[in-house]
Amino acid sequence: MTYSITLPERNTLSAWRDAARRAISHRIAPGDIDWNGEGSLFAAGPLPDSSGPHEARVPPAFLKLAGSVIWHASPDRFAMLYEALWRLDRQKGDPLSQADPLGRKLYLMAKSVGRDIHKMHAFVRFRELPGGQRRSFAAWFEPEHHTLEPGSAFFVKRFGDMDWLIATPRLTARFEDGRLSFAPGSARPDLPEDASEALWATYFTNIFNPARIKLNAMRSEMPKKYWKNLPETRLIPDMLADAEARVARMREAGATKPRTGAATVTARYRAAMPQADDIPTTLGEAREAALQCRRCNLCEAATQTVWGEGTPHAQSMIVGEQPGDREDLEGRPFIGPAGQLLRTIMAETGNEPASVWMTNAVKHFKFTPRGKQRLHKNPDKGEIDRCRWWLGLELSFIRPRMTIALGASAAFALTGDDRALAARRGTIETGLHGGPVLISWHPAYILRLRNPQQQAEARHELSADLRKLAMHHPPPADHIMSA
Repeated sequence: MTYSITLPERNTLSAWRDAARRAISHRIAPGDIDWNGEGSLFAAGPLPDSSGPHEARVPPAFLKLAGSVIWHASPDRFAMLYEALWRLDRQKGDPLSQADPLGRKLYLMAKSVGRDIHKMHAFVRFRELPGGQRRSFAAWFEPEHHTLEPGSAFFVKRFGDMDWLIATPRLTARFEDGRLSFAPGSARPDLPEDASEALWATYFTNIFNPARIKLNAMRSEMPKKYWKNLPETRLIPDMLADAEARVARMREAGATKPRTGAATVTARYRAAMPQADDIPTTLGEAREAALQCRRCNLCEAATQTVWGEGTPHAQSMIVGEQPGDREDLEGRPFIGPAGQLLRTIMAETGNEPASVWMTNAVKHFKFTPRGKQRLHKNPDKGEIDRCRWWLGLELSFIRPRMTIALGASAAFALTGDDRALAARRGTIETGLHGGPVLISWHPAYILRLRNPQQQAEARHELSADLRKLAMHHPPPADHIMSA
């Protein structure tokens, strides 16, 4: 039997969850449901009125993913999410992994929805409406996806002291007297001119720096499809046309003399600091840029950036979590107790240092001070995400045939997958860079095991994984480079 489901424009997530929970409780297969309510060549009926005997359980990661994908504009999103739910319930693969074709599609859809919500928060421009005891504003926006409902919470929190309306082609959000409601969408309303736009235009013009024009980056952050609804964009053509002359005037005016002592305070931040938009073209340039990295706050407490070490033509790459205390002080990866164990096992398994590139997912030491000691502290996902820039550069310049991730942090940095390591150890996954990633234990984990038998087993498993790695590179080269 075929079932037909029509979901509402509002409260779509809640409605889909109720329908999916009822369908899976009766073990209705994905192919037997028409989620768009369009019917089929065969008779289609509604779902059963009550839940069936089966109760499906899913991990929180699926609920989080569904909470984003459900707002995507694709009409297939409901069916794709239910297929993922069906597979999770039947334990058929891992539809939450980016290595899975369905999981990859869902991840990209969620990412697109998040980007659309971010654009809405950045590019909605309110205009004040006349009359009323409370100040009242309205705006028109054309999102790519159905993101007005999930994106409205931002405006409720930020503009809770006024009434406002955001109209889109599909849905309208209205906030009045502290209450948010939704109504059907409409055509673009005729909004009045707003005197504050002139003040904003003056500010926008004066903060414009013609010396830092990067048109591709500007269009990436502010796509042209949004320009028609932004008052400041009408100024951009004239500012670009006058950019060269303004740069010349700035150059002629020269820089002001810094106050006494300013050079001392800012010397280490300015020394060899690359421009934020510069992309290194060689491994050596990447190392020099990483030495001045300020992408997160770990650089403030750490002694130095610990860059990778090995041959730039390595066939294999070993990625750990982050530098330890010894590594932070000496500026080299894997030279502390865990690194010494790793290097011992590498020698036993035919992985000579000259045949691999050894590095970490995070380049600065994160720790908690305890008296005279600095105790290791795991980096969080945000820090790993920010440092993935440097890891990506290493991968792009070295192009290893095989990469081994030591520990959960390295596995997350390379694959974007934060599942537990125990079930993944010894498997090969597809990394975010498109290459194979072998998952294994971090030697520090082995050292922390107090049970001798467990420690021996984990050491044996790491040895087996490093033997797999050794099969992917030729005999060691004569030259080792620390870059």
